[in-house]
Amino acid sequence: MIQKIILPLLVLLISATVSCQSHKMGNANKPNVVLIFIDDLGVGDIGSFGATEYRTPNLDRMASEGMRFTNFNVPQAVCSASRAALLTGCYPNRIGMKGALSPRAMLGLNPDEETIAELLKEQGYGTAIVGKWHLGHHKKFMPLQHGFDEYLGIPYSNDMTPFFYNESRKTVMPEQFKHKMSYPELPLVKGNNKIRELTTVSDQKGLTTLYTETAVDYINSRKEIPFFLYLAHSMPHVPLAVSEKFAGKSEQGLYGDVVMEIDWSVGQILEALDKNGLTENTLVIFTSDNGPWLNFGEHAGSTGGLREGKGTSFEGGNRVPAIMKWPRTIPEGRINNKLSTTMDILPTIVAITGANLPVERIDGINILPLLQGEERANPRRSMYYYYNENDLEAVRRDNWKLVFPHGHRSYEGVLPGKNGLPGAYNQKETTLSLFNLRRDPGERYNVKELYPEILLELQELAERAREDLGDDLNNRKGKNRRKHGEL
Repeated sequence: MIQKIILPLLVLLISATVSCQSHKMGNANKPNVVLIFIDDLGVGDIGSFGATEYRTPNLDRMASEGMRFTNFNVPQAVCSASRAALLTGCYPNRIGMKGALSPRAMLGLNPDEETIAELLKEQGYGTAIVGKWHLGHHKKFMPLQHGFDEYLGIPYSNDMTPFFYNESRKTVMPEQFKHKMSYPELPLVKGNNKIRELTTVSDQKGLTTLYTETAVDYINSRKEIPFFLYLAHSMPHVPLAVSEKFAGKSEQGLYGDVVMEIDWSVGQILEALDKNGLTENTLVIFTSDNGPWLNFGEHAGSTGGLREGKGTSFEGGNRVPAIMKWPRTIPEGRINNKLSTTMDILPTIVAITGANLPVERIDGINILPLLQGEERANPRRSMYYYYNENDLEAVRRDNWKLVFPHGHRSYEGVLPGKNGLPGAYNQKETTLSLFNLRRDPGERYNVKELYPEILLELQELAERAREDLGDDLNNRKGKNRRKHGEL
């Protein structure tokens, strides 16, 4: 009788143990993801993309061991909107996000939206963000409420603080920046709580090192559990600040020093993965939230010859450097020139981890075939360029880009700033312009008269965008837009 009872119990116990072990093995085999997101880094700011007067050996190594993307874009060339697109796989205006949220903003990323962190958390992943958030600074919008287990960083841009735009600079500060003089002090946050304030530029000199050491500690603690680490550096967004170990190391000055320290940070992350035996099972992605803030002169980066910069819908604003490394999956030393975007990162991560896509519609496309080096793969052929909340400023199909008449900030025709001070923006109006980005990446030659059939095709693409997402420039509402989060 006792044997009849004990035997089935033993079978159940052994089965449960095997099942538990299998689950742990399955989790251990899931790939880790490290997503390194830089602030205002331009296409021309990395050695393998053409940077001069400083070296980026760790990023160059990453490119030689992985894949360099030369046609990688953000859907809106400004902080909050770009980060919303990255983490949700959506055009920012689809989810009601726009521009760069200020410390006075009463809104943020809607809690109903599903982020990469939330999707991976459902798969048993550990999730952490280190660095800049900028998707709402009130508690309900902060990282721990959007799927992240751990957070250390600043809630918005490092210039959103009064010390950078102080009273002594009023005489030379352009009107576009004077409102920041009344901002609160910049907080450093851990979890949901402020741990101290950064009240001077010197207080920011240790940020890159702090972020890096925190990220490395996280990797060291995650040997047995798959993880998603989002390292969002505050630099080289102005005000530039660098640690003593890199101060004065670049021939290009402070901007070069800062980028060299970011490169060092990447090296520390790659080394931590190596030391923990995680390299072969980790996808590392390095990219930027938008192009450089050009009116800061020598304190800004390089577009590599592309037109305009941050805050515009020209290529200097939207096209960003991107490098991805994943041994045995991404072929070494490849250059990929196919159109892809930060929105595509979410569905690609979903594909490699076995996670589920968000319930609500997204705009990202799985680009895993590109990562695997499939020669004929071309998953994304089109892209919309929105600005503000709902202004459709351009559309793209393959290498053709149609820019619609609109007013925009411009860095052309005005002198940039110097010694960390900004120059003023110029304001320009565009005309209806068709560009062939393969022959004319600088967007200088309007060829709409030569290719009426391409013009018509892109106008039809724009009409579909207006039907879907709207276009304030044409008084169109759009059928499929969701709302941002509100307090």
